[in-house]
Amino acid sequence: MARVLRGGRSDVTRIPRRHFLRLAGAAAVFGSRAVRAQAYPSQPIRWIVGFPPGGGADIVSRIMAAWLAERLGQSVFVENKPGASTNLSLQTAVNAAPDGHTLVFVAASAAVNVSLFKNLTFDLRRDIAPVAGLVDFPLVLLANPQVPVKTVAELIAYAKANPGKVSIGSFGTGTTSHVAGELFKQLAGIDMVHVPYRGGAALATDLMAGRVQAGFDVLTGELPHIQAGAIRALAMAGRTRYPALPDVPTIAETMPLYVANSWCGVGVPRGTPPAVVARLNYEINAGLGNPAVRGRLDEVAATPMPLAPDAFGAYVGSEIDKWAQVIQAANIKVE
Repeated sequence: MARVLRGGRSDVTRIPRRHFLRLAGAAAVFGSRAVRAQAYPSQPIRWIVGFPPGGGADIVSRIMAAWLAERLGQSVFVENKPGASTNLSLQTAVNAAPDGHTLVFVAASAAVNVSLFKNLTFDLRRDIAPVAGLVDFPLVLLANPQVPVKTVAELIAYAKANPGKVSIGSFGTGTTSHVAGELFKQLAGIDMVHVPYRGGAALATDLMAGRVQAGFDVLTGELPHIQAGAIRALAMAGRTRYPALPDVPTIAETMPLYVANSWCGVGVPRGTPPAVVARLNYEINAGLGNPAVRGRLDEVAATPMPLAPDAFGAYVGSEIDKWAQVIQAANIKVE
């Protein structure tokens, strides 16, 4: 309490009037934000996903949407909005009200797109506020079993002995699997022919048939083929081995500078109240730590990636810078 002075005046009268008004104004703003945060969410939440239904991104989003709905007491519905390499979904989120009732799935491709697309109508770092990391879909370097290589070193040696004759597939030009392959070629100093496909299923079909000799794909769709021996897993692209494939090394065990991830996270329109962002981050990270949720994520070979908002934003920024260098060096262009 304020100390009362003679004549009934309190200490507050010693504060200059303009300072007092400034403090009062700040208190009013803080109070209004607190009220808004307590009232959140006040309506169903839309989660925009830039991929079609049924894929890994869609499945993970629906798992987490169900978790958030239970925790927040409001429906969280997934709106699939594929197109333009997830740019359409991000633009939709940018145009939405910054009130926490619109979330957007931020995929690794979004960081690649910053350098790949020259006429984007939004700025990922400026217009999308980071909320939380979600999962990493581990990338794996694959080969047809008939190709005479069983290790990363053997693939590099084989490619060097056959410059421009060994093919390496991806699930699309400008995708994370494409840039992962380009980074591999640059660090290994090899010349391989890039063969883009429309998705991982088509890539897997041609890998099994021997129409393409090697490739990068997310483990989600390839794990059954690997376990059946139809496709050979040479190495994981991330920093660590995958628990279900303990004998498959990482590329970094041969090339220490190599790391490539197909990560994803959650963003909201810039200007969303910090208290709402903090609440969403807390609930998402709680979900990623929940044994039942983790069990469902394991089913689609997704590794939880809990991050604070600032940490996720920093990670996205580092990925933008990393792939910009790869794209420039490989002169990758989209039609």
